[in-house]
Amino acid sequence: MAARTILMTGCSSGIGLASAQALKARGWRVLATCRKAEDAARLEREGFESWALDHADEASVAAGAAEALARAEGRLDAVFLNGAWALAGPAEDTPREAMEAIFAANLFGPVQLANAVIPAMRRAGRGRVVFCSSVLGMVAARYRGPYVSTKFAMEGWADALRMELKGSGVEVTLIEPGPILTPFRRNVRPNYERWMRPARAASLHPEEMWAIVERRLYKDKEGGRFDLPPEAVAAKLVSALEAERAPARVFVTTPTYLANLFRRLLPTRALDRVMGGR
Repeated sequence: MAARTILMTGCSSGIGLASAQALKARGWRVLATCRKAEDAARLEREGFESWALDHADEASVAAGAAEALARAEGRLDAVFLNGAWALAGPAEDTPREAMEAIFAANLFGPVQLANAVIPAMRRAGRGRVVFCSSVLGMVAARYRGPYVSTKFAMEGWADALRMELKGSGVEVTLIEPGPILTPFRRNVRPNYERWMRPARAASLHPEEMWAIVERRLYKDKEGGRFDLPPEAVAAKLVSALEAERAPARVFVTTPTYLANLFRRLLPTRALDRVMGGR
């Protein structure tokens, strides 16, 4: 039996890398793409098929999809849409340029890539489309507005897509990680310094709020009480891909299970208080 083939994005580190390694160990043929060419070259040296694919670049997404379909001879079994970045700071101080950039990377690129490979899956009568969302795609948090909004939008898109693909053999899953031990926070810093730090002087938010945001962003130690390693997400992804029927949603970490419970049971104002709102 031929190995199943999956196209993955955001595989340079963290969830993407752990997932690529887990699937490769189980016999999957893994097309593990990265935003940067140097990271793709490193993965090639580690035995993966890899090339540069940048969600934020429309031409890169189109070329990456074409490359994957050519390598797989038009028979992709799955796609894992994982690459994303975040931005910390007050929603009202976020410039439009930053919102356009984060939506391009976190939503428009993944949607474009999914739409590029779904026709091949339809023709084959089977396939799995997996979006990597977040606990912040279910509940909001202060000073995470740009990232939260992209993940809320991803959730809506995936739900609509899942219903539209019913009966086609192509199934859609949302992976919902909570706090995961990855370089994610460290990767937020350049985006913060580019777009949010310049807004600090004119912001109507108090200086102590900005100090809290920066302390969390630049703290030396990553992780907290409920954090899990990226391998926890990889294990859930493997299970979802190999299940007879794809789950609509897969939760990872205790905070994600709690967030799902709270959003169903609590009034909006009570949920605001739980999530740290005033």
